[in-house]
Amino acid sequence: MTTTLDGLIREVRDQSGDVLIQLEAASRKASELDELGDALLTHFVDRCRRSGRTWAEIGEHLGVTRQAAQKRFVDTIGDFVSLERFTMRAREALDRSQEAAARLNHNYVGTEHQLLALFDIEDGLAAGALSELGVVRNAVEREVLAMVPRGAQAFAGSSTGPRPFTPRARKVLEEAVSVALELGHNYVGTEHLLLGLYRGQEGVACLVLEKLGATREAAKAKVVELLVGLAGK
Repeated sequence: MTTTLDGLIREVRDQSGDVLIQLEAASRKASELDELGDALLTHFVDRCRRSGRTWAEIGEHLGVTRQAAQKRFVDTIGDFVSLERFTMRAREALDRSQEAAARLNHNYVGTEHQLLALFDIEDGLAAGALSELGVVRNAVEREVLAMVPRGAQAFAGSSTGPRPFTPRARKVLEEAVSVALELGHNYVGTEHLLLGLYRGQEGVACLVLEKLGATREAAKAKVVELLVGLAGK
């Protein structure tokens, strides 16, 4: 079903009669649409690559250069961020994000899958922080599916390689490195991935966390608290 401006306005207005609440709802909806737009483009770029189309052809049809297209829709994590500083748990979380996407029949990895993957690393600091903030996996998945419905059919990625990361999901990994450096850490753990989800333009993961009461400030404070506790042991 095609989304129209009139339909979006009605949807936002139906949520509240308060214009400021409507503004907040409109902001969330705009972010959701941006994330879906990223996923839509990633889906069809991936189809082009699997059908043998070159980056030059893809760039031409997107109205950008080959280099620009390849940089935005690069296929592998190692091409856009070094995993050298990532801990084993953080690397496992990246693998689990692929599995999270598979469970939802999505043929891309977005910020929502990165968030769900953090729950799979049960002994990771991110999972501990989320638990203490009162955020549970079932609630997260419910909110994710309310924003990004489950795919109609499974994606046959096992024989054709991993799902591509959306531009926002790739940005999260870059931001996780920045968060680690700001905290004076020479490694990137699951806690940095969690805080990276809040950085930059809001994606589905950030919207879900905020809706469930885990604000950016609360998450950072909880992570720091847990790190201090670990250092004192």
